[in-house]
Amino acid sequence: MISKLYIENIAVIERAEIDFHKGFNVLTGETGAGKSILIDSIHAVLGQRTSRELIRTGADRAFVSATFEGISTATAEVLSTLGVEPSQEDGGCLLLQREIRADGRGSVRINDRPATLSLLRSVGRELIHIHGQHENQALLSTERHMKYLDSMGGYADKLAAYAALYREYSDTLREWKQSRVDDAEKERRMDMLRYQIEELESASVTVGETESLKQRRERIVNAERVEQALGAVSAMIGGGEDFDGAQSMMERCCEELLSLSSLLPAAANLCERLRNLGYELEDVAAETMALREDSEFSPYELDEIETRLETLAKIRRKYGDEQEALDYLARARQELDTMERSDERLEELAQQARSLHHDTARAAAEITSLRRAAADRFCEAVGRELTFLDMPRVTLAVDIQPCELGPNGADTVEFLISANPGEPPKPLGKIASGGELSRIMLAIKTVLADIDDIDTMIFDEVDTGISGRAAHKVGVKLREVSRSRQIICITHLAQLAAQADTHLLIQKNVEGGRTFTSVRPLDFAERREELARINGGDVITDTMRRTAEELLNNAGFYDTSP
Repeated sequence: MISKLYIENIAVIERAEIDFHKGFNVLTGETGAGKSILIDSIHAVLGQRTSRELIRTGADRAFVSATFEGISTATAEVLSTLGVEPSQEDGGCLLLQREIRADGRGSVRINDRPATLSLLRSVGRELIHIHGQHENQALLSTERHMKYLDSMGGYADKLAAYAALYREYSDTLREWKQSRVDDAEKERRMDMLRYQIEELESASVTVGETESLKQRRERIVNAERVEQALGAVSAMIGGGEDFDGAQSMMERCCEELLSLSSLLPAAANLCERLRNLGYELEDVAAETMALREDSEFSPYELDEIETRLETLAKIRRKYGDEQEALDYLARARQELDTMERSDERLEELAQQARSLHHDTARAAAEITSLRRAAADRFCEAVGRELTFLDMPRVTLAVDIQPCELGPNGADTVEFLISANPGEPPKPLGKIASGGELSRIMLAIKTVLADIDDIDTMIFDEVDTGISGRAAHKVGVKLREVSRSRQIICITHLAQLAAQADTHLLIQKNVEGGRTFTSVRPLDFAERREELARINGGDVITDTMRRTAEELLNNAGFYDTSP
């Protein structure tokens, strides 16, 4: 449930901190005091779309936070799937925060961690349901009727199994339709694939070939310079007719050192070192000779390289680099193979689609049967609630008609009502008034109360179009529902407000030429005064106070002040 709502710079509310409690919470106040602003603030902190116009005049930012505690196990499991965990340090509390800025930017935090607006919206849907005139009008939408009925049915597992089966059938049917391409178009595509495959296969592309060929071309282009350099190295090492090379000179050096070995023993060591260098020099000479031989090339090789590079460049322009060309070749082969076998695959898909359609239709028929059974229970339960809410002559019927297979089965579902005995049921929008819609919605929510896992329900303008006995009955029903979840209600009716466990007053004051709104809880005496004001207006008499006190006493609340 929501335990605390903090609002800063929202419309006429500069700063307000509101404590909500378990059970039935009601908010009252004069018209224009800011009751709708509270709803707007809650919408904002639940991640709903909002406007910069909500920011208080003169402020550059607005801020709303909501603290939730006593999160139910079912709600906690849903939050966990969204990656949100209640804070264990605060006894399992959940803190939602949203900042709205005048420059269009804003921020969202969940348990003091940055979050996205979409995540906040997903979390908010699991915590609070707000029912106002918009929600009541949604009751006129037949799309919502199936949702309400299925919630009552208790066959969620069957719906999930059907939905999975329908998705498989739809995917198979879609693939079958896509496979039925025009024969001429199919042949053109196959001819194109064959040409591309032949072109790539004949090119025999290998990864890294272009770079290797460019390096070889560079060697050939610079062959003369390479040959001159390697020849000079060979001559300097091995010598020539007119001069000694490095090898000959090292041998003479070694002979001279050996001649001194009897006089200088160290000379023998130097000679040994020279011999080792000589061996290394021989290896260098051999490798230099090998390089010279490797540098030889055919006079036609350069032309062949240039031709090959042109082929690879053409492939690169059409298909990308070597790896991309090879990847395309693999895909083209696979596509061609699939198309060549498409007739076989087409028949396979057709058989699969027929089989899945049969299974899906059978599952849909089972859902229809379950819906019809649920409709009887639903109408009976809602009827009892409508009788309690002073609508005994109104009966609800559920019209279930067959339709094409869809994600939710093979049915259309529409709620119909009969306002008087003997009258045929008709669509809600043609008969129900605003007040009747409010009570019908309350009746439905009461029936679904034990099924719905939402911890907090907010009712705004649930009292539209009702008064007197009906208002009292609505208040009693809201109080009854509040025994299993938190109820917050904004009302203009004393009969309804008197049933609340906690009564909050919204007041608007003008100070220093500016408007401020405050929210505070009322004790018994203050509640009596507020109920008298609601019933009587600005001039409150003792009779009005006694009437207000009687309303509170009848609801089980008494003045305990000394």
